Amino acid sequence: MTAGERVVVVGAGVAGLTTAVVLAEAGTPVHVIAEQVPGITSLAAGAMWGPYLVEPKDKVDQWGRRSLEIFRKLAEDATTGVRLTGGIEASRTAEAAPDWATTLPGFRPCQPAELPAGFTAGYRFNVPLIDMPVYLDYLLRRLRDAGGAVERRRLALLADAGPASVIVNCAGLGAHDLVPDPDLRPIRGQHVVVTNPGLTEFFSEDTGPSPDLLCIYPHGDTAVLGGTSIDDEGDLAPDEKAAAGILARCAEVAPRLSQARVLEHRIGARPTRATVRVEEERWEDGTVIVHNYGHGGAGVTLSWGCAEETRDLLSVK
Repeated sequence: MTAGERVVVVGAGVAGLTTAVVLAEAGTPVHVIAEQVPGITSLAAGAMWGPYLVEPKDKVDQWGRRSLEIFRKLAEDATTGVRLTGGIEASRTAEAAPDWATTLPGFRPCQPAELPAGFTAGYRFNVPLIDMPVYLDYLLRRLRDAGGAVERRRLALLADAGPASVIVNCAGLGAHDLVPDPDLRPIRGQHVVVTNPGLTEFFSEDTGPSPDLLCIYPHGDTAVLGGTSIDDEGDLAPDEKAAAGILARCAEVAPRLSQARVLEHRIGARPTRATVRVEEERWEDGTVIVHNYGHGGAGVTLSWGCAEETRDLLSVK
């Protein structure tokens, strides 16, 4: 593309907003179109950095490392909603630590006395923890400061985003119909937000493919508790039974949570496919499309790396 060409970014979740920021700060006129601003699935994220259950591994490692570098810098500014936080990831089946965890600051195996009852192994490390409502507001401010525009509008077709010489598709689950991409499917996730009884460290269980997750993410006065991972389920209505299960699992690990007051439920549908899609295509009319979607539950973790690859695919010539 040439300097000054208008770029439309479809989607205002973490992938769309991060990509729009990267492009706008590179001097590109950016117009974001999305039905929800910010995207509801990104608002529902916990969120802790970690490239978990997402492919292709070589690219995911690259995107994740770059995002980690940027999140560490953002953590120096409290207004971003990003903090470097210590905590434990544990397993009930003595699993080895994932490769990505061993490279994090402060990584070490836990002593048995550090683990809750029922857990056989665990690892302590420091990692970026992101308060998503605060962080997404930060991205929106940064985009507008760079001259980007945001429009709330539902698209029936990707072509409806024009006229534009370039369309960046960060539509998340919406790409199923907009592309269309029949390989894209939802994985329902639910978190419960409660008053924080004084927790300062995260806790996460490596549950593998189980639909019942266990994670505790403290964010100052509140804590985000998770969670669920229901494959091929996109209903976003609160599930009281699932919420009760989340609260019970988390209180078993951190008993103080049994007295916490429930503030809200956050539900999203993770846009999942066999591999993350970041690639360029060209329509017959000459419009350039760059796809950046299908991140599953790793949208935050991969956001900056994928956004910069999108920028590189559209490098000004």
